[in-house]
Amino acid sequence: MDLRLLPFIVFLFWAATRHALAAEAQEQQGRANRLLREKSAYLRQHAYNPVDWHPWGEEAFARAHEEDKPVFLSIGYSTCHWCHVMERESFENEEIAAYLNEHFVSIKVDREERPDVDAIYMAYVTARTGSGGWPMSVFLTPERVPFFGGTYFPPDDGLGRPGFKRLLEALKGAWDSDRERIVRSGEDVTRYLEARGALLLGRGDIEPDLIEDAVERCRQGFDHAHGGEAGAPKFPAPMTLALLLRHEYRTGDDTALEMVVKTLDAMARGGIHDQLGGGFARYSVDAQWLVPHFEKMLYGNALLARIYCEAYQRTGAERFAAVVRGILDYLLRDMRLAGGAFAAAEDADSEGAEGLFYTWTPDEIRAVLGADLAQEAIAAFGVTEEGHVDGRSVLHLTDAADAGAGRLAEAKRRLLAARARRARPLRDDKVVTAWNGLAISAFAFCGRALDEARYVVAAEEAAAFLLDRLQEDGRLLRRYSEGEARFPGGLEDHAHLVQGLLDLYEADFDLRWLEEAERLSECMLALFSDEESGTFFDAEAGAADLLVRPRDATDGATPSGTAVAVKNLLRLSHLLASAELRKRAGRCLEAYGASLRNSPLAFPELLTAAAMYLEPPREAVFAGTRGAADLEALVAAYYREFRPFRVLALAEAGAAARPPDALVLELIEGKTPVRGQAAVYLCQDYTCFSPVTDPAELLGSD
Repeated sequence: MDLRLLPFIVFLFWAATRHALAAEAQEQQGRANRLLREKSAYLRQHAYNPVDWHPWGEEAFARAHEEDKPVFLSIGYSTCHWCHVMERESFENEEIAAYLNEHFVSIKVDREERPDVDAIYMAYVTARTGSGGWPMSVFLTPERVPFFGGTYFPPDDGLGRPGFKRLLEALKGAWDSDRERIVRSGEDVTRYLEARGALLLGRGDIEPDLIEDAVERCRQGFDHAHGGEAGAPKFPAPMTLALLLRHEYRTGDDTALEMVVKTLDAMARGGIHDQLGGGFARYSVDAQWLVPHFEKMLYGNALLARIYCEAYQRTGAERFAAVVRGILDYLLRDMRLAGGAFAAAEDADSEGAEGLFYTWTPDEIRAVLGADLAQEAIAAFGVTEEGHVDGRSVLHLTDAADAGAGRLAEAKRRLLAARARRARPLRDDKVVTAWNGLAISAFAFCGRALDEARYVVAAEEAAAFLLDRLQEDGRLLRRYSEGEARFPGGLEDHAHLVQGLLDLYEADFDLRWLEEAERLSECMLALFSDEESGTFFDAEAGAADLLVRPRDATDGATPSGTAVAVKNLLRLSHLLASAELRKRAGRCLEAYGASLRNSPLAFPELLTAAAMYLEPPREAVFAGTRGAADLEALVAAYYREFRPFRVLALAEAGAAARPPDALVLELIEGKTPVRGQAAVYLCQDYTCFSPVTDPAELLGSD
């Protein structure tokens, strides 16, 4: 071949390839539905389904009215394994899609973008079936009223569930022949959903025995072999563990601490914990914490980092500190986005298989490590020929792992490097305000407790991103994706970010964060307060696209917005010397007093707020220069121990003059360094003790 023709041949190949790709893209564009224009990764996963999907909005419901069709509402999220399964089986099925398109108006909702929509219909599905989950499948009238719902449905009858095809035909028949009954039942459903939030309300006094009863119920349901609540599947319960730690701190109840330590150790050694890369999967399908559903959520890892760090403070066990570093380093390495905020989640699936990225065969380990080290790693990580998932093993720590820790560290390093060359699971890059608030809290608090400044810096950068990109007219928006901030922030977005800002102020003492926390708390009270009961709604009033205004103080995978709001009000009441904020917090707690007594384990975060409320006010006021070595030494010593009920503030020596409208804290007045040395003033029940300048004197001082 004449080599002079090579550039021309390359050009022709490039042009032909470009033309083919353009033609394919144009063909795909022609098949795309409305979801292609959305920013949600979950919605765009369904953009090329043959189903004629709509996003949630007026256009879809107007069409349902005009065509007199029921609405099929499908709710899920991008990293949900069973959502992917139902998509493959049903939403990519041409026959099912054609039936849906002819007889229904189909709507897709990303529950992480619209938790308000999800909460309403999850309440209905849970009441109707006794359980809930995702994918959630609900059928509505054009007025947004549900008349049938469930979760995953297979395409044909099986797994004890009706097939989706048969279900659609039955519901179409009912819509045509029994409309009057559907409308009547819809009225009953709407009344139930409107009243549901108030059903948990019932005034009761806030007394210490509420917490003691909750702890006793934890004991009764505790899995003494594996930690956590007995049975399977097993979900981490960081809010319950935090309540147990605080109970032990207040009462000296050793069994409460034993339950925390047993659970955290079992989780850390299990397959739910990524033994190579750090971080935790969402939950385990078994009772041993061994085989997880492999998706990793920002919120779960943020909450677990915090509780492992608190356990480290309480016990001094370095193994807990190592888990914290593993979680936070994973988030920084794999979940941090440009600008400093954090992505929402990583998928369970890669290359069409769940857990493929994380699991191993013995031969794969031998290929990476060589025979001798592989033999040790295979024993330490419990790898077998049979495996745990489709012939592949989930790495977990066996007793053999304790013998060769040094060699195991080298094996982990090499296996992690080899794993990095695999096809990674999808990462959902949207920024969720509430979950980033939890991450800010974890990085700020753990950074101080571990004396790792880089973690505090990460919290600062994430907070700056949210305050800059996710506010509109002084209130928060829910999510940021591809340059677009959208959807009104709910109670949890405001409450979780305020908590993060308070923790960040207590980590770096930059008054900006406290000022923003106070302002956003005022916004939260204005938008979500129910003045009649003293509690909070989860969404603001007047949202035209919601059937009812949701309210739920129970905890799910994340702490309830109500509980975190109450904790924030209590902290701010001490920092700002505001009796009114404490009164608001107390009124909300008392409004749920009966539920806290009757069903305490549904409200662990609200009980943690109750424990704060029952404690006398405690403050630690540092006096010194920000960043100075003597002040840093005092703060590091303070954070070495578990002190859950104190608020922190800084009386900054030699601070530059602040603007006249700057926040002024009464509790710092008169607090100064001692003979030129940074000092800390520990105060309790409105009495301050002599200032401490020696970090060693802080240990055991709470």
